[in-house]
Amino acid sequence: MPIASKPHSALQFAHPLPYGAIVHEGGIQFVIFSRSATAMRVLLYEDIEDHEPNVVVHFDPDSDRWGDVWSVFVPHCNEGQLYHFQADGPYEPEFGQRFDGTARLIDPFTRALAGTFQQADDGIIRPPKCVVMDDNFDWEGDRHLRRNLSETVIYEMHVRGFTQSETSDVEHPGTYLGVIDKIPYLQSLGVTAVELMPVHEFPIKDCHGYNLVHPNYWGYDPMAFFSPHRGYAVGHEPGSQVNEFKQMVRALHNAGIEVILDVVFNHTCEGNELGPTLSFKGLENRVYYMLENEGRFYRNYSGCGNTVNGNHPICREMIFNCLRHWVHNYHIDGFRFDLASILSRDRAGHLVANPPLVEMIAEDPMLADTKIIAEAWDAAGAYQVGTFANLRWAEWNGHYRDDIRGFWRGDENLRGKMATRLAGSSDLYQRGGRKPYHSINFITSHDGFTINDLVSYSRKHNEANGEGNRDGDDNNHSANYGVEGPTERDDVNIIRNRQIKNMLATLLVSQGVPMIVAGDECRRTQHGNNNAYCQDNGISWFDWSLVDENRDLVRFARNLIEFRKSEPTLRREYFLEGTASKPGELPDVSWYDSEGETINWDCDEKTLTCLLRAVGDSEGHATGRHVLILFNPCDHDTEFVLPAKSRSFDWHLFCDTAAESPDDIFAGGSGPPLSRHRKLKLGHRSMVCYVAQIKTLSRGHAGG
Repeated sequence: MPIASKPHSALQFAHPLPYGAIVHEGGIQFVIFSRSATAMRVLLYEDIEDHEPNVVVHFDPDSDRWGDVWSVFVPHCNEGQLYHFQADGPYEPEFGQRFDGTARLIDPFTRALAGTFQQADDGIIRPPKCVVMDDNFDWEGDRHLRRNLSETVIYEMHVRGFTQSETSDVEHPGTYLGVIDKIPYLQSLGVTAVELMPVHEFPIKDCHGYNLVHPNYWGYDPMAFFSPHRGYAVGHEPGSQVNEFKQMVRALHNAGIEVILDVVFNHTCEGNELGPTLSFKGLENRVYYMLENEGRFYRNYSGCGNTVNGNHPICREMIFNCLRHWVHNYHIDGFRFDLASILSRDRAGHLVANPPLVEMIAEDPMLADTKIIAEAWDAAGAYQVGTFANLRWAEWNGHYRDDIRGFWRGDENLRGKMATRLAGSSDLYQRGGRKPYHSINFITSHDGFTINDLVSYSRKHNEANGEGNRDGDDNNHSANYGVEGPTERDDVNIIRNRQIKNMLATLLVSQGVPMIVAGDECRRTQHGNNNAYCQDNGISWFDWSLVDENRDLVRFARNLIEFRKSEPTLRREYFLEGTASKPGELPDVSWYDSEGETINWDCDEKTLTCLLRAVGDSEGHATGRHVLILFNPCDHDTEFVLPAKSRSFDWHLFCDTAAESPDDIFAGGSGPPLSRHRKLKLGHRSMVCYVAQIKTLSRGHAGG
C-alpha cells in the first residue's frame, strides 16, 4: 500500500476533540480513542469499490497523541472522503486484547457508511467505508415540535417495511423518501409521532460479502451508532442517506408528526469471541465491551453475543454524544432504548441503583425537549418495568400488554388489573412520583404477534425463520376463536374483528400514552410469525391493499385517535384517586360491576364498568366530558345495570364494538343518546363507551 508522508499543519495540534472525522478549512481532522494501541493509521480511499487505500496516513505517537486520544490533521481532504482506521496493539484474547494490525476498522463516530462488506482473497475483512460528512442542511426553519408526552399517540413502524410492498404505490419504495409519500396517510390516521425501528447502521451482508442466511430485517444489530442506515436511501452517492433522512424528518415535522428513534446501545454486530473485528474490538476491546473469564469471553445480557460496556466513562461519553448528535443534527424528538436494563448494569454486569449513564441521559440539557422511553428489561432476566430510573424516563409497559390481552381473552381474575391498567398503572409508577404518561401502553409491538394474529393464532408459527419454530415467545396470551389462521367462517371472523376493536378501543381510552404498531389499524398479518426479525418480505411488509379492504376498521381507529386527542379526560397528568374535589361532585373515577354496584374486587366476575369525571381547569371549569365505559369480556351477552350516579346525565354513544360499521363508532361521541332505562345489554366480548356533553355540567348534575 502506498504510504503518505505525515502531513504537517498547525491545525493538527488544535483539535484533539471531538471524535470522528471533522471538516475544517483546508482538510479533515481525524480523531480516535485507543488506550492500548501502539500505532494508529487512517486509510484513505478514492472509490467505494476500492479494496486498497490510495493513501495511508500514520499518526505520530509523540505529536499526534493526546493522552489516549489520537488526532491528526490531513490537508487537501474534503467532505465525501472515504476512510478506515487501522490500529496496532497487543493480541492477547485471554486478557481481553484483540488488536489486529491488518483489520480495517469502522470509526465509531463516523457520520455515514458507504458500500458493503467486500470479499477479499487475502482473508482481510473489508467493512463498509466511513464517509466524511459535514452537518450542513437547509432545515427551512424546522425545530423540534415539543409536544407533551401526555398528548402523544405513537405509531411504531419500519422504514423499509412501511413502503417496500408493490402495493404502496410510492416512487421510491422502502426508503426514507418513500415514507414522505405516505405522510398524508399518517395525518389522516391522526398519530402524533412515528417511532422508527432502528435506522442506525447495521450489516446488509455478512462480513464476507455474502447475503445473510437470516437477513437482519429489523436492524437490531448496530455497526455505526452515528450513521443513518444506507440501505434506506435512494441515492447511491456516499452520504446520500444523511440528506434523505433529514428530508424525511423535516417533512414529518411539517405535518405535525414527531420522530422517535429506536436505539440499540446494548450490543454491536461484532458478536462474541468468534465474531469479526470491525470496529470496537480492534480499538479498545476491554473498554467497549463487558468481558468475563479475565477477558477471554463476552458477557451476553443482550442475547446477541456481546454487551456494550455502557457505564464505562468512555462508552457513556460516546452514547451521550450520539444522542446529542441525533437531536442536534437530525432534529430527532425522542428515543426508545432497546433492552434498556443493560444501561443499568455496571462494568461487571450487576444492576445498580442510579446508574450514571441513565442519569446523564435524564439530566442532559441538550436532551431536555426529547422523549426518553425505556424498554425496561434485557435478555438476561432483568425486568424493571415500573422501577426504571427517574421522572424523565417513560417505559414500555409490558404489564399493560399482558393484562389487556388476557382480559379480552377472558382469563380469570384480571378485572382488577384491567382497571389498574386502564387508569394509568399507578401500581407501577405512582410510588416513584411518576405520572400516568410515564406508561407507554401497547398491546402489540414489532416483537410478537400483530393484532390480527393475536386473535387468529393460538400459537406461534415461525417455521419460515428456519429455526424449527423454536425462536420467539411462547407466552402470547393469544386465541384463535375456533380456527388456527385464516378462515371463511363468518362467526369466527366476526369475533376476531370485534376483539381487535376491543383492544384498540381499550388502548385509546386508557390513561397513559398509546402506541400502535403500523398496520394493526388495517389487520396486517405476519401469518402467525411472532418473531419476524429476518423476514424482509411480504410477511413483514405493510400491505396497503388492506387499508381499503378493511376500511371500516381503519375508520374505527381514526375516530378513536381523534377522540383521544380531543378528550382531556382520557389524558390526565395525575393519577385517578376515586375521590371528589368537592361535595356533591362525581369522584374522578368510579368502578362498578354489571349490577351497577360499587365493585367488589375479590369477586371473580369478569365484567367492568368505569365512570370518569370530566377534567376541569384550575378554576373548576370543565374542559372535557364525562366518560362511561362498559366492558364485557365474557363469551355471552350480558345485561348491565347503569350506576345510579350516571343516570342523570345526557349520555351519547361514542363506540360500540359489537355494532356493525358505521354504527360502531361516532365521531366525537355524536352517536345516539343513551336511554334513560337503567339497564343496557352488551353483546358478548364487547365494550361500549358513552360521553356526557359538557352542557350537562352546568345543570347541577355533578352528583346523581
